[in-house]
Amino acid sequence: METLGGKFKDNVRDALRLSKVASVVTEQNVYQEGDENVLPHLHKMVETLTLPGSGISGFEHLKDLLEKARAGHSCILFLEHYSNLDLSGFHYFLGKEDAPGKDIANALVAIAGIKLNEENPVVAAFTGAHTRLVIYPSRSLSGLDPVKDRAEIVRSNGINRAAMKKLLDIKSKGKLILVFPSGTRYRPWDPSTKKGVREIDSYVKSFDYMCLVAINGEVLHVRQGDMMDDFVSEDVVRFTAGPVQSCTEFREAAKAKADAAGIEDKKQAVVDAIMEQLDEMHIAAEPNRQKRLSS
Repeated sequence: METLGGKFKDNVRDALRLSKVASVVTEQNVYQEGDENVLPHLHKMVETLTLPGSGISGFEHLKDLLEKARAGHSCILFLEHYSNLDLSGFHYFLGKEDAPGKDIANALVAIAGIKLNEENPVVAAFTGAHTRLVIYPSRSLSGLDPVKDRAEIVRSNGINRAAMKKLLDIKSKGKLILVFPSGTRYRPWDPSTKKGVREIDSYVKSFDYMCLVAINGEVLHVRQGDMMDDFVSEDVVRFTAGPVQSCTEFREAAKAKADAAGIEDKKQAVVDAIMEQLDEMHIAAEPNRQKRLSS
């Protein structure tokens, strides 16, 4: 099996050479614009690996979301997450759509965990190709010791405060905030990576409209170890966008369902409802992808 680092060593080398991504995140640089010099190298990977029939279903829903964002509403996208090429693939295929595909792509601001900037220069270069808002996620905080890691905890709080302040500033200015609700890529050997992160409820609570996007097909397969060891394959990849939904209505419906089922943790119930709907969309979209794969 061919690895990402083996097949695209020249693109990876050039991405590293061109990247200007900050290797240390501070309260002053939580909002980071995408690097247009690096992005073509990621798009090239997507273009090389995706087969004819790949693209976006439900594009009209994304147009609807952009219109609402341009009207001053706060809008958020929740995507499934399978690989480090998910965002690049979504961005690439948006650009292949008719207008306003490129406008939608350019409006995306991804919520990204801090380790994407700081742990691995290759991952950082990939991440830096896209505009993002960096946070210190709960998964990273859970491993910190309250005494020994006091300074890091203080740092994490400062970064998250700065990120939320910036989010409040930009979310009603025509941007489409993009979040992976699982908080990590799905790893088949670890079912917990398919579970939504509890704090996603706070995003639903604070936004006006949301749109869910399922991803079917996979060209970069996560493995244990470094991202460069992930193996690649050609495939038909489809991004399926669902209808725009009111965040308030979605949240209230999920809480009411949890009440009826005797579930106490309403915040987790809201996130679970997102993951359940994404899973339903994924299952429903697969037969169409299979037809395209066999044609």
